[in-house]
Amino acid sequence: MIEIGAYVDLSHPPDRVWLALTDRELLGRWFAEADMVEGVPDRLLLHTAGLPGFDADVEVEVTERRVPELLSLRCDEAGRLTELTCAVAATKQGSRLTVREVPTHGSWSEEQHESREQQLRQALTVRLPAILDWLAFQQVDLRRGEAGMTTELPVLGAAGPARARRRRRAAVAGLAAVVLVAGLVAWLTLSGEPGPSAAAPSPSPTPTTQSPSMAAAAPTAAPKATPSARPSRSATPTTTARPSRTPSAKPSRTSTAAPPPPPSPLAARYDTDSSRLFGYTGEVVVDNPGTAPADQWVVVVTLAEGSSVDDVEGADWRQDGQAITFSGLAVPAGGTRTIRFDVRDSRPKAREPEGCTVGGNPCAGL
Repeated sequence: MIEIGAYVDLSHPPDRVWLALTDRELLGRWFAEADMVEGVPDRLLLHTAGLPGFDADVEVEVTERRVPELLSLRCDEAGRLTELTCAVAATKQGSRLTVREVPTHGSWSEEQHESREQQLRQALTVRLPAILDWLAFQQVDLRRGEAGMTTELPVLGAAGPARARRRRRAAVAGLAAVVLVAGLVAWLTLSGEPGPSAAAPSPSPTPTTQSPSMAAAAPTAAPKATPSARPSRSATPTTTARPSRTPSAKPSRTSTAAPPPPPSPLAARYDTDSSRLFGYTGEVVVDNPGTAPADQWVVVVTLAEGSSVDDVEGADWRQDGQAITFSGLAVPAGGTRTIRFDVRDSRPKAREPEGCTVGGNPCAGL
């Protein structure tokens, strides 16, 4: 018997996860659209036809429900019968959702099983967390009253939020005024002291111009101070010392004139591997056409505003605003290195990156 199983750890409470499992509108956003079967309670029709691993729409019937811990379903997909179990367990960070589907009549082919399981894992690890984040944002009241934060969504147009927005604008205006006054005081303070700052550089050129003349006068003054003329021959070593500086400078020019050849530039190509609701999977292939390994390389992908990266394979990464910087192990000579990453988008229709570079050069494919 071939079964499908997957689990995901979520930073959301079990109640919110249960809502995403049982609300038809939310279920349609992260898995598949659903309709009630007319005249039959606790029965839904999931529009899964066309999804990877599914041959037709699936009719499901609730067989057990324990809020918010367990939801058991009996599924019928064009005569193939399965039992689907969704278990939600509370954790320290939030909750864990475990999904298990077992066929009771009929079975899947290996290709169907693989695509169906991949579709389920993608829904659980990418689309469901995005929906839960969106749902959590909708349930948070951003007002800051004396009673603290609340989990109720504020009503648009109410007096409370309007006054709060006016208070925030007033606070910003007050802060801007303070900064402006402080900047004016600092400008007046600095502008009142131009004399010392302007006079300070004037003595500096005088010693600089005198120091060479003093250094040149030193050897001539030394022979005059000696009683005999023979010590004046000490000037001979000084003249012999001058050529010694010339050869010492020549090797330095020779060494700098022959720098090592620059490494061959790397090339990269971007591709959107799969698109989905509220996100997609991106892939960058870095190519090293040179004859030596490239141990220092940087790929920068600029995402659309409101997007973030999760679950990166093939590189170390960090996100700074819209820019995602990837780096990692050396790219072998004549070889490639592949970077795969999941992107969460704040919009239902995911947007591709705005740019991609490797070593400052643009990637192909965008």
